[in-house]
Amino acid sequence: MTNNLGFALDGAWQVLLAGLILGAGLPVLFALGIRSLAWGAGEASVDATGVTAGTKRPLGTIAGYLLFAVVIVGVLLGLTFIVASGFGNKLSFEHIYPTIVHK
Repeated sequence: MTNNLGFALDGAWQVLLAGLILGAGLPVLFALGIRSLAWGAGEASVDATGVTAGTKRPLGTIAGYLLFAVVIVGVLLGLTFIVASGFGNKLSFEHIYPTIVHK
């Protein structure tokens, strides 16, 4: 009985971790990407002569685009997993890049 409880708690922990990473993690990365792009654009100032553009920060722009790339890769891997499962295959991470293999 204790052994079954241990298996159930182990499985619940894995589901919770995957839910946090995929369910909340990707939107957090997207929000950080938006924030990085805003920081990279600089802060504009307004005075009597008009609006002056802020100092651009290329590091913020690059970080924003990298975060967007991570989100896109996560979404594409999720879709690939769903489609592969529908065709009776599975997604394998045995190599450096993911591959679709027969079950």
